[in-house]
Amino acid sequence: MQQKSKLFLQALKYSIPRLGKCMQKQHLNHYNFADHYYNRIKLKKCHLTKCLQDKPTISELARNIPSRSFSCKDFLPIKQENKDSLSENMDAFEKVRTKLETQPQEEYEIINAEVKHGGFVYYQEGCCLVRSKDEEADNDNYEVLFNLEELKLDQPFIDCIRVAPDEKYVAAKIRTEDSEASTCIVVKLSDQPVMEASFPNVSSFEWVKDEEEEDVLFYTFQRNLRCHDVYRATFGDNKRNERFYTEKDPSYFVFLYLTKDSRFLTINIMNKTTSEVWLIDGLSPWDPPVLIQKRIHGVLYYVEHRDDELYILTNVGEPTEFKLMRTAADTPAIMNWDLFFTMKRNTKVVDLDMFKDHCVLFLKHSNLLYVNVIGLADDSVRSLKLPPWACGFIMDTNSDPKNCPFQLCSPIRPPKYYTYKFAEGKLFEETGHEDPITKTSRVLRLEAKSKDGKSVPMTIFHKTDSEDLQKKPLLVHVYGAYGMDLKMNFRPERRVLVDDGWILAYCHVRGGGELGLQWHADGRLTKKLNGLADLEACIKTLHGQGFSQPSLTALTAFSAGGVLVGALCNSNPELLRAVTLEAPFLDVLNTMMDTTLPLTLEELEEWGNPSSDEKHKNYIKRYCPYQNIKPQHYPSIHITAYENDERVPLKGIVNYTDKLKEAIMEHAKDTGEGYQAPNVVLDIQPGGNHVIEDSHKKITAQIKFLYEELGLDSTSVFENLKKYLKF
Repeated sequence: MQQKSKLFLQALKYSIPRLGKCMQKQHLNHYNFADHYYNRIKLKKCHLTKCLQDKPTISELARNIPSRSFSCKDFLPIKQENKDSLSENMDAFEKVRTKLETQPQEEYEIINAEVKHGGFVYYQEGCCLVRSKDEEADNDNYEVLFNLEELKLDQPFIDCIRVAPDEKYVAAKIRTEDSEASTCIVVKLSDQPVMEASFPNVSSFEWVKDEEEEDVLFYTFQRNLRCHDVYRATFGDNKRNERFYTEKDPSYFVFLYLTKDSRFLTINIMNKTTSEVWLIDGLSPWDPPVLIQKRIHGVLYYVEHRDDELYILTNVGEPTEFKLMRTAADTPAIMNWDLFFTMKRNTKVVDLDMFKDHCVLFLKHSNLLYVNVIGLADDSVRSLKLPPWACGFIMDTNSDPKNCPFQLCSPIRPPKYYTYKFAEGKLFEETGHEDPITKTSRVLRLEAKSKDGKSVPMTIFHKTDSEDLQKKPLLVHVYGAYGMDLKMNFRPERRVLVDDGWILAYCHVRGGGELGLQWHADGRLTKKLNGLADLEACIKTLHGQGFSQPSLTALTAFSAGGVLVGALCNSNPELLRAVTLEAPFLDVLNTMMDTTLPLTLEELEEWGNPSSDEKHKNYIKRYCPYQNIKPQHYPSIHITAYENDERVPLKGIVNYTDKLKEAIMEHAKDTGEGYQAPNVVLDIQPGGNHVIEDSHKKITAQIKFLYEELGLDSTSVFENLKKYLKF
């Protein structure tokens, strides 16, 4: 059976327009929760393979691409005594960067977009789509199916792969590092593989086989970040390509999911709070689709299938959190749904996987990870509490009915394999070398009390042997939007910071999804200020409990997380010394009033409709970062933006930066001589992607900025970075 992407993660991937999309290439630091299920990770230490050595390094490419930086240093006074130390740190940085770019290093290897089908494994090797026999997958004995260079794209990589049921065709979605646009190629598998077709701007796609044993490819077409059309295509002697469905409500998007047993192809039509699912019979794909339940405002549901029954993850009923229900496949309407399993309070459903005799739920409860294994024959439930260091799941696309493999990770610890074996009823841990970070660092789970009395969870990392934590630098992370968990995937640069004495704090504020759907509801629309209050409470609690101090505290966020960061800089700048932002959403009001932007209509459920609702407009004005800039002292801010970013338009970021500089200059003028003004750096990178998480240039620039602003010696941190950042 072909491996499938997980249903719940797939839904979330397409439902979060301003979520940063992390690029998937050849290094371990590429995960985000919406993309990682395509990857298989092998943790080993090795030198770069020949294929990778033949390619230009990230740093070489960065040097050949112009970027534009603007800094308040150009026109604001800075104390003279800092210049020499900053120059020394710059020299150290340049020396170490030279070493990073010239020395071969050890690496964690990641294999992208791999699927197994029949006796073969399909994956990317260098610039090619290849396949090899399963038992030879780790060797160099493979068959080249397609050379990506034929597409004449800049640094193309394979985002995902689908193999037709009878293995006559393979389809692969190709993307590039600097754009969200994608191309789906279809390769005919034969003695001489040949590209049969290519389709532009494909979002999701799946294969089914019809009654005539003909392979049918269903795919969704994305235009201006909106995905409303479903097509189906056949190949060979009976070629055709026709539009199958169009969603007319612009606030909804469409994605495809093939149930794990391949029995049904589901057409999922969703916005932020409501969904509707249609079933296409995997045995009769030309028959009209069957509606499970017409969309009901506020009701979300996702569908899996097993033994003529539908298993439905839904928030219908009270409490309005996700619960598992089931019904016969031939009576799918909501009045026939029977409650099968309920979650505890403050529980986030991360994912669901279906097996022949078991259903596995991946959960986050009170900021800790669990796996619940439900026996479908006897309705038994086995709940497994996972190691306390674990902060995130990485799902493994798996077709083995006997085992459920997955990986656990944290921001400072690489993924580790675990396998639940159904026959033994036990969870098995990958054996081998134990990562030393388990002994040299601590993970703490604390709570802050927000001003309305709500407990806000935090996850803290620091070195075990750190003394006097109040004098250590602190880097605070926040997101707080779309019901999304704060990203806690492994990031090598975060580990390096902890090794260098930093404290890392992850604040799981309202608006995010760490404690379930209600946690999101309590931080969206006219409750957005709850997230700001939570963030303020978290930082004050950290300082109050002896974790660092304002002069050594930095705050970081990306995309929609920029709303809370920008708002805090306006309301409580004294809590921070420095801020780093990537592709930040900073001009909420003007963006949400511009209906010509591709995502405005899809975003109304999160931010409100200021064009038609005066209450929403006035509320947004209260927290919108751009609207509330004023002459006062601000922390230093480093912003990375992307020239052709369609999700967060560059115009809003530039306008924010210009207005902030004007306010800082006015405050500096009023304060008088001797005032040390903060730095405001806007680094505009080329390309049309939203967030490039693994950019060596971006990572080093941000770390250099933090060390300079906090007055820290950066020599050792850049020496340590060379152990992890691969080119």
